[in-house]
Amino acid sequence: MANNDGSSSDNAIPTPAPGVTPDRGAAAELIRQKVAQAYGQAPDTRAELAESKSAGQRSKHQQFMYLLGTSGKSLASIQTDWHNYYQNLSTAEKHEVWQEFYSRQSQLASQQHEAASPQKKAAIKQPAKASKRHSRGVKDVQATIRDTVTAGGKLQAKHHLQSLLFGLGMGVLVLLVFLFGFFNEVFIAPFIQPSRTAGATPLIVNSNGVAATSTPEVIIPKINVEIPVNYSETSTDENVIENDLQSGVVHYPTTTLPGQNGNTAFFGHSSNNIFNKGKYKFAFVLLHTLTTGDTFYLSYSGKMYVYQVVSRTIVDPSDVGVLNAVAGQTATATLITCDPPGTSLHRLVVVGKQISPDPAANTTATLASAATATNLPGNGPTLWTRLLRTAFGKVLVVAIAGLIGFWVIRWINRQVTSNW
Repeated sequence: MANNDGSSSDNAIPTPAPGVTPDRGAAAELIRQKVAQAYGQAPDTRAELAESKSAGQRSKHQQFMYLLGTSGKSLASIQTDWHNYYQNLSTAEKHEVWQEFYSRQSQLASQQHEAASPQKKAAIKQPAKASKRHSRGVKDVQATIRDTVTAGGKLQAKHHLQSLLFGLGMGVLVLLVFLFGFFNEVFIAPFIQPSRTAGATPLIVNSNGVAATSTPEVIIPKINVEIPVNYSETSTDENVIENDLQSGVVHYPTTTLPGQNGNTAFFGHSSNNIFNKGKYKFAFVLLHTLTTGDTFYLSYSGKMYVYQVVSRTIVDPSDVGVLNAVAGQTATATLITCDPPGTSLHRLVVVGKQISPDPAANTTATLASAATATNLPGNGPTLWTRLLRTAFGKVLVVAIAGLIGFWVIRWINRQVTSNW
């Protein structure tokens, strides 16, 4: 048999050649094969179970499936029994099974359609505005955003400018608070004048008739400084000395003492973070104002020693040679602090020669070499350094780094996605 397009069908009954008697038995056999092929596979077991349970008056096939479903057998056993039952049916009975199956499926489809109809009617009754909202274009969305941001067009340019200035102002304020908290020693140092209001600070011209103070002190009349000196430290460890600087000026243990020939050296803060301990954070902040010829005093062991400035230099922290004896001088005192104030980049070294009492009466001291020191002590730890030394600070830094990394990765992913 030929199709409409002129091609032949593989399953069509062959047309006998002219003069050949058609074999009616072969034709009937072909039809039987096609029917057996159409009904050779049983309907779905689950669908049959559902059909048998919901049917009011069951057919023979539905009754068989109902009994299987209520027998307590597993689904696999039910499928096997149903398959065997179906295979033993005649072609006509298999046809009945399929007809029942198709009829039931048609009824279910009709019921589902009726159940969905109220929902469709409700959707049709929705305002036209709702459908328009879903079909808005990019320009409509942008217009809505602009309308929201500008409060329906009521905000003018000056309002946006005020918002911008407010945001910038708050940002600057937060930045200033942050910078002050961590680097206030740099900002405050230029405005500090130690003992500016101390009226009892002695302005000494010479040591004649001037009694030494009851405690060891360094006195610098030009910058109104009168600060206690710690002579008890024996360690050259920088951290130890920085801790001692909280209570005043520190005598460096590898140098001589006042009244001995050689060089006696003292360290003091020029500036330190105000959140650190101690009240002598700015002891030597104005030490740079001393010039050649100025004098300073050391009260030690019941005597007052007077020194006249002979040099002022700035050296690297590693230049420990400034602790050694000064060439051409019998007895000297060296005042050392950080420079510029608020940093530990360099050291300011002010050297004064002993002018009173006469150095000829000094004793000779045997001290360890200054080479035992590897670095000149500097300012104490900043607030940031102190924070990093704590477990909380380390966790905070890791958390901030993690958030920054997450934000960067997310931003990169967005860029890659937008490029696609």
